[in-house]
Amino acid sequence: MINPSVLDTVLYLFENYLEDCEEPPQRATLEDVLHSSGFPETTVRRALDWLEVLDAPEDELVAEAFTTGASRVFSTQECMHLTPEARGLLIYLEQLGVLDAVQRELVIERLLALDNDEVDTEEVQWVVLLSLFRRPGQEAAFAQMEDLLYAEMAEFAH
Repeated sequence: MINPSVLDTVLYLFENYLEDCEEPPQRATLEDVLHSSGFPETTVRRALDWLEVLDAPEDELVAEAFTTGASRVFSTQECMHLTPEARGLLIYLEQLGVLDAVQRELVIERLLALDNDEVDTEEVQWVVLLSLFRRPGQEAAFAQMEDLLYAEMAEFAH
């Protein structure tokens, strides 16, 4: 396998293993799955480190720091890595209620952690989907995001 990206590796886990798991699997189990599928050690480690952050509990103080109706201003670093379309999609998903302010910040942090020079809307969609999947109580938002993602994919197929 030729150096897959962190997101490709995480998506492989999601599509081939995580989606059917009742309980979050242990890191060693995920390592075994990825190693047996031919993923390189460094990619496995980076992908599982990346995924671990999605499982971290939200800090209640961080959640209280966001006020309703506040506007999000993207930093220079975020603007350098997130395309205008990607930033617009994040704002749109928050307006739809798919993301709240805390989830938006987690998604932005995880997008920047991909270490891509440029993050596009497709990567935003997948990271949002993964982040919602990993959060209890987000089933409706996950379903809404899944519908949006697969509707767009069907549109491109035609």
